[in-house]
Amino acid sequence: MKIANRAGRLVLIVDDLAVDVERESGSTFSSDPQAVYEQWDHFVTWAATVRDDNGESFDLDELDAPVPRPGQVFAIGVNYVEHAAEAGYPSDSMPVTFTKFPSCLTGPAATVDLPSEFVDWEVELVIAIGRRAVKVQREDAWDHVAGLTIGQDLSERHVQNEGNRPQFSLGKSFTGFGPTGPWLVSTDEFEHPDDLEIGCSLGTVSDGGEQLQLSRTSKMIYDIPELIARLSNICTLSPGDIIFTGTPAGVGNARTPKRFLGESDVLVSTIEGIGSITTRFRAPAA
Repeated sequence: MKIANRAGRLVLIVDDLAVDVERESGSTFSSDPQAVYEQWDHFVTWAATVRDDNGESFDLDELDAPVPRPGQVFAIGVNYVEHAAEAGYPSDSMPVTFTKFPSCLTGPAATVDLPSEFVDWEVELVIAIGRRAVKVQREDAWDHVAGLTIGQDLSERHVQNEGNRPQFSLGKSFTGFGPTGPWLVSTDEFEHPDDLEIGCSLGTVSDGGEQLQLSRTSKMIYDIPELIARLSNICTLSPGDIIFTGTPAGVGNARTPKRFLGESDVLVSTIEGIGSITTRFRAPAA
């Protein structure tokens, strides 16, 4: 099952067509894409009966963040061995946890204003919570996941490292710094949801781009069940919360020379079984 946010309305993607959930369900479910997570089990049962008879064709640029207003956004840093090494951390480092403020979230075809010349890319698998999670054991963790989507943890490196202590959350929360989408894919759609190819490429409108990151989610230091178990033993995870699970090696800040995003760049982020999101960049208006 795939669900998406089409111009602010919840849709079910069936055979590449968008079925409007509120209309198709006779208002059993709201048009609000965020509200569905509070009714996740009921929604899953209903969605299994839906066909594409009333579906409409759509363009990706009509889609917005599939989880537009999460109550909590957890973000995990240094969660791949290779990325830990390029960032200068020991390979057995405990991943750090911070947040991306929800106001930074945007959709899968966003154009983002660059606040400086030091904005970096970080492709990540994003988890959406579908069932309340409190002190969950890792063997039960997948039962609390509604689905998976693609995210970019865009990062302004100077703000992130400003002062005597890192400002992770601020440096990663400029407007548009959380592209997600193009849809949320339920976990039953994946044969191996804990082992997906993940990567991103950077180019311009006129070329195919250069592969910057390429790995597999099975190379996480803390896998999805472990992240949910650890987080839920401290915080209550509520339906509609999301977790950015960390990025693999290949970020611009770790390159020699360093490389950052520019006005003409087109960033394509891809995860196996989900698809791709494309982010473009421009200088902010004076």
